[in-house]
Amino acid sequence: MSKLLEKEYQLTGRLQQLATEKDDTFRLRTEKANYLVKVSPPDEAQEVVGLQTAAMRFLEGAAAELPVQRVRLTVDGCDNVVIKTKDDGTRILRVFIFVEGAVWAQTNPDGGQIAKVGEMLGRVDVALAAFAHPADRRALVWDLRHFHELTDLVEHTANAEHRQLAGRVFRLFEGAVVPRLGELETQVIHGDYSPYNVVVDEQSDDYVTGVIDFGDTMRSAVIFDPAVSLANLIGRVPEKPWRDACSFVAGYERTRPLKDRELPLLPVAALARLTLRALIANWRAERVPERRDYLLAHAKDDWINVERSLAVPLSDVVAQLRGGPSSGGTSSVWS
Repeated sequence: MSKLLEKEYQLTGRLQQLATEKDDTFRLRTEKANYLVKVSPPDEAQEVVGLQTAAMRFLEGAAAELPVQRVRLTVDGCDNVVIKTKDDGTRILRVFIFVEGAVWAQTNPDGGQIAKVGEMLGRVDVALAAFAHPADRRALVWDLRHFHELTDLVEHTANAEHRQLAGRVFRLFEGAVVPRLGELETQVIHGDYSPYNVVVDEQSDDYVTGVIDFGDTMRSAVIFDPAVSLANLIGRVPEKPWRDACSFVAGYERTRPLKDRELPLLPVAALARLTLRALIANWRAERVPERRDYLLAHAKDDWINVERSLAVPLSDVVAQLRGGPSSGGTSSVWS
């Protein structure tokens, strides 16, 4: 690895491996700067890796003011290096500028700061509207367009109450979102604008100082992009489970207003994303027994947040997202 980096990038320094879900990822510390080095997994197609890199480079050119992580080019001006493996396969090596700072998940932002996180995603989505790539219609389990087709995942959830919650969300999505899938505005989206993929600086007026990890970039419904963020916000404040989500949407709409017919679908999509994450965690727990306790503990938190969020009437949630008063009702109408 070190020899390849020196040959292709003229970079030398100390490599430190980082824990990530798919890629082999390293932090490279050199005398002048820090970099992030990624080697794609053997089963990831070159075209998909190319999509991720192309989206980042497009944003650097089309919206240079956005703090999107930058791609470091090789000495020959390429944005990646193809590595041949022993089994005649290929892996893709890429180098990025390392974005210093804390990620959003490591902070406790107030409503105004959450709104700024939402505003930044709105700006990214506006810029990505003009981007296209041959691989942008990739199939991805996290693409909520296919959520209603994943009901078999419920079989891997042993807890009866959790299975009931999942059933409610599937029925809600089937009734509210599926009939309108063909009408939703689509484009390439970030796909995983989560608290771990946003770098922030609490001392900065901008708050958001980095947007990283385009690994789930795809063409899908635009409302599914903020839905990812909302899935990480709903339920966290037990007495006001949608409060932080409303702050995020308020910020997002400063730069990319949502269509009136699509806004009521956003909370349903957020619940679908949160439910999908819990279901996949349960599914993985069966297949990776050594991580079972860890995965189920995190899934439990997700189910708690699903239940809290479902306790608020949908009409009230939509009213809150629109910035208006709620009815004050206490019974759920999500069924």
